[in-house]
Amino acid sequence: MNKDEIIKRLQEIIDELKKEDTTEEQAAELQEEARGLKEKLKGINAQERKQKIADEIDKGLIDVRKISDDDKRKAEVDEVIENRKKDLLNKRAITVSKSNLLTPTHQGTTINGKDGEVSTLVDSVATIKLPNGESYEEPYVKTYKEGAITEEGEEYTDTDPEFDYASMDKVKVTAYAELSEEAEKLPAADYVAEVEKACTIAIKKKMNAQMMKGTGTKSFHGIYDENTKALNADKDIELEEINNTTLDEIVYSYGGDEDTNEEATLILNKKDLKAFAQLRSTDGKKIHEIDRKNHTIDNIPYIINSNNGVLSDAQTGAGTYCMAYGKLSNYKIPVFDDLTIKRSEDYKFKNGIVSYRAETMAAGNVVASDGFIRVKKKSA
Repeated sequence: MNKDEIIKRLQEIIDELKKEDTTEEQAAELQEEARGLKEKLKGINAQERKQKIADEIDKGLIDVRKISDDDKRKAEVDEVIENRKKDLLNKRAITVSKSNLLTPTHQGTTINGKDGEVSTLVDSVATIKLPNGESYEEPYVKTYKEGAITEEGEEYTDTDPEFDYASMDKVKVTAYAELSEEAEKLPAADYVAEVEKACTIAIKKKMNAQMMKGTGTKSFHGIYDENTKALNADKDIELEEINNTTLDEIVYSYGGDEDTNEEATLILNKKDLKAFAQLRSTDGKKIHEIDRKNHTIDNIPYIINSNNGVLSDAQTGAGTYCMAYGKLSNYKIPVFDDLTIKRSEDYKFKNGIVSYRAETMAAGNVVASDGFIRVKKKSA
């Protein structure tokens, strides 16, 4: 009996049990039959759940590496994976002699990623969602004026703040990857999830580069672009090397004349972070305390971004931007279309290749006057 037939028969049994002329003996027989049918139905449902889980794994809807111990599906997922492994081993068995000695090819269940491939900068700045938009402008105060002493009867002094706008036009950021259909169907390791992850990393890498070096022409407005309107090139700091006063020079050069900013973050190259870590006093003690877990230098937050020049490298050319320091919320990324990843078998159907395409529509700009202070390499 199939599932529908079992359900139909169970309903018939229920109807018969409700009849007044049903004897106790008949009722007992019907109840026994019902118990047997329920067990069959339970088995069919369990098999259907396992098949559904297998289909979801194939489609990348379930990441087997993220199934936690308290997930109700864990036992069934583990069983599906174990059965798939057995099938895979059977399919990959190779006859190496006439004595039918089989040497299976084993495969690990996890794919080891590569750490440190994408800066966290793009995930740390301000964002705003603007579906279906084309451009965005954010106003900011450029200057505040000072009041004046006014004689009785004279006009008040104008102190209107001066405003400006940070303009942003959307750009399309894309990534593309291919995967063989054989690899896509492998049950042991989730290659599909890794390909999708790679597409996401590629998009973020490009956006990180755009945030620092974008020219504003069919690109983001980069922090290091001298045409970024909210930043004043005259306030750039020029330093020749990293020494025991470099960090203080950067921190106390940022912000207005009346206060220091406790929320700013230093954006720098990993090689310069190493240079800060290697600074020593005359008695051999470290100049700076670097917390790599919390990402701070003397409690000052930092973010590594490889799109910065290296101040500590003697080969870095004069005028190269090497660091930026400021509040991360002073850079904004309007997202006009969320990141989407599409899958297609059409492009290389004959070759059995599955294509993955990722894209997002976004822009970026500094949205606060003097929102960052920039550090240039000074000529020796």
